[in-house]
Amino acid sequence: MATSVLNAPQFQNEDAAFAYVESRLWPNGPVCHHCGNADEKRMRRMQGKTTRKGLIKCYECGKPFTVRMGTIFESSHLALHLWLQVIHLMCASKKGISTRQIQRMLSCSMKTAWFLTHRIREAMRSGDLSPLGGNSVTIEIDETLIGRQEGSPPRKGLHGFQFRNIVLTLVERGGRARSWHVDGTTVGTLMPIIRANVARETAVMTDTASWYKNLNKDNAFSSHDSVNHTAEEYVRRDGAKIITTNTVEGYYSIFKRGMKGVYQHCSERHLHRYLAEFDFRYSNREKVGIDDVARAELALEGFKGKRLTYQTARY
Repeated sequence: MATSVLNAPQFQNEDAAFAYVESRLWPNGPVCHHCGNADEKRMRRMQGKTTRKGLIKCYECGKPFTVRMGTIFESSHLALHLWLQVIHLMCASKKGISTRQIQRMLSCSMKTAWFLTHRIREAMRSGDLSPLGGNSVTIEIDETLIGRQEGSPPRKGLHGFQFRNIVLTLVERGGRARSWHVDGTTVGTLMPIIRANVARETAVMTDTASWYKNLNKDNAFSSHDSVNHTAEEYVRRDGAKIITTNTVEGYYSIFKRGMKGVYQHCSERHLHRYLAEFDFRYSNREKVGIDDVARAELALEGFKGKRLTYQTARY
């Protein structure tokens, strides 16, 4: 019989929500946010009628704390079980879920819904700086245009890259994606990012754009192949090797359908968080063995040690 994932206790009950979050962020038991004490014998859960949910008193430093402190949850007045609902929906929705939709579902203000979703995107940002690719791994590289730069003149008479936001993306075949909002498509802008984020043993594939012409001039990578889109070449075979950029184009297909069809507008200052959201879902997709529930748990783990205030989010 069919049943909703959102009927799980952590999505409906605040006590269950706190227990769920604590088990993920404190797998070895509570840790005091103020002094780092992890001895449960030196802390006690507060049970008073007016005590807020999840409050624990630390007897090492004498200060109270909850699992919300030192995370994206901190200073939020929204119930934790509602947070978990939105986290799950954002992780399960392939192309995202709009702020207005969250606002209607939670019966909250537009401001609350907007800030809530940006906090979750911040938690999705990966701090992994290790290079992508490796031995026998292929990485496809491409760039795309999305939206317009803030303060740009009217559209009339403009074309191509003029006053557009440029996104560079690296995609491992069968693996992760990593994207950046870049200032331009010059060799000086793109090459440092590519060299720092692609392992030397990697086979690299691009289109024939001029800025990729000397990508492997000094044998920085295992190989570099390209397809000529201007000649309507999209896939080419060289023995067992399939030369194409269709994987990264597929990533952009999802990204643009989400940005244009769901979010509709994104200002330049917030683009990096939207890229983090799409990178996170793509890198933790069903094809690599991660379902919606597991993806939401991974996002929750990213809440630890991060903060985002409303003023920071806006500016």
